[in-house]
Amino acid sequence: MGNTVLIIVGVILIAGTLGFLLAKLLEKNNASQIVSNAKKEAANIVKEAKSEGESIKKDKILQAKEKFIELKSEHEKVILSRDKKINDAEKRTRDKESQVSSELAKNKKLNKEIETKVKDYDDRLEYLDKRQSDIDKLHASKVQQLEVISGLSADDAKEQLVESLKDQAKSDAMAFIQNAMEEAKLTAEQDAKKIIINTIQRIGTEEAVENCVSVFNLESDDVKGRIIGREGRNIRAIEAATGVEIIVDDTPEAIILSCFDSVRREVARLSLHKLVTDGRIHPARIEEVVQKTTKQIEQEIVEVGKRTVIDLGIHGLHPELIKAVGRMKYRSSYGQNLLQHSREVAKLCATMASELGINPKLAKRAGLLHDIGKVPETESEMPHALLGMEWAEKYGEKPDVCNAIGAHHDEIEMKTLLAPIVQVCDAISGARPGARRQVLDSYIQRLKDLEDIAFGFAGVKKAYAIQAGRELRVIVESEKVNDEKASALSFEISQKIQTDMTYPGQVKITVIRETRAVNIAK
Repeated sequence: MGNTVLIIVGVILIAGTLGFLLAKLLEKNNASQIVSNAKKEAANIVKEAKSEGESIKKDKILQAKEKFIELKSEHEKVILSRDKKINDAEKRTRDKESQVSSELAKNKKLNKEIETKVKDYDDRLEYLDKRQSDIDKLHASKVQQLEVISGLSADDAKEQLVESLKDQAKSDAMAFIQNAMEEAKLTAEQDAKKIIINTIQRIGTEEAVENCVSVFNLESDDVKGRIIGREGRNIRAIEAATGVEIIVDDTPEAIILSCFDSVRREVARLSLHKLVTDGRIHPARIEEVVQKTTKQIEQEIVEVGKRTVIDLGIHGLHPELIKAVGRMKYRSSYGQNLLQHSREVAKLCATMASELGINPKLAKRAGLLHDIGKVPETESEMPHALLGMEWAEKYGEKPDVCNAIGAHHDEIEMKTLLAPIVQVCDAISGARPGARRQVLDSYIQRLKDLEDIAFGFAGVKKAYAIQAGRELRVIVESEKVNDEKASALSFEISQKIQTDMTYPGQVKITVIRETRAVNIAK
């Protein structure tokens, strides 16, 4: 049994070994066959690649030859074109050379002609100099003969002739000026008066007089103590915050706010009103209320400016100019509220411009802005008219408006008819009775200066400033001043007043010459 198993196992081992060997042999045969087939395919592929490469090589060679031929033809064309350009340039150069040669020949010919003429002119000048010398000698001899005959030297005769011609020319000029002025008055004075009177009658505004003080009314005198505060600290805080002097006196239920700046006075008045209404009055609260009130006033200034330009129908005004117009509400000129004055001037300008056929809107614009130079936020040494013109130019106003602003006090030359209209309307508004407050001392001094100017001329006997300085009557000595000199004296006094004095409106100069013959019958 055991032997049988061993035999069977041995047989199986032998059979397995034989099968493995047989499989290896078969696999080897298959691999060799596959390798041979692969070699055959590789040879075929290489053969096909060679044939295809030859065909591609032939195509590329043909393409390169065609490209070479094409580039060669293009290069030949470029060379031909370049040769043609060179030939043209050479031809132009030859033409220029021939032209230059002809021009040189002409110039040589002209130079010869010029030299000939110069020589001729030199000969003529020499001849003229000689003739002039002879004439001068002849003139000197003639003058000497005339001096001997007349008994006067040439300088004395010339002086007498100049004096006689001067007196005659002065007399003729004064007569011509007088006639021209009379003729102009006949034609222009009536129309001018009509236009001005119609303009004034159509404008009616209130008389406004500003003061440097404001009165703040109180409900009772007990509030005064709260405003003053302990040891006066509240009133000192208000004065320091607003820059306004507060006067607390025996006036019942009122205190006085004093300051030259209307904006500061208004800030102080509104701040006191808020503090008294609220009841809390102490330094910290005072500073807070003053700051808020200042911002409120600034907003109110802008609103006033906007309302003003809307009321007057003015459009497109720069915001900074609108703000300047609003600040006019808190400024005064000779006691006249500046905003009311500017509104009045604007309306007068529009009316007068309409009568003269000029654009009334442009005139109204110039009239409103003519005094904006009086409301600067910083101090300036420039005259207000020039400063206002500078602002108007800066913020895009038209040249006509800028010139009217700068020329309404004659600081610059008037270039358009709009400038004298603004000047006249400004004088009308300022000269209205009650419009401005005049200081008595300056008023008396102005009248005295008018009379002193008249006394500065020879032949003046008496001089009286009347009609509140609108007229100057001059009485002259009839023995020293004749009728022609009286007319000339009136003109000279008017010119002297224009150059030496500043005054609103016009001053009429009347020269009176009177001759009296007195006898006594006994």
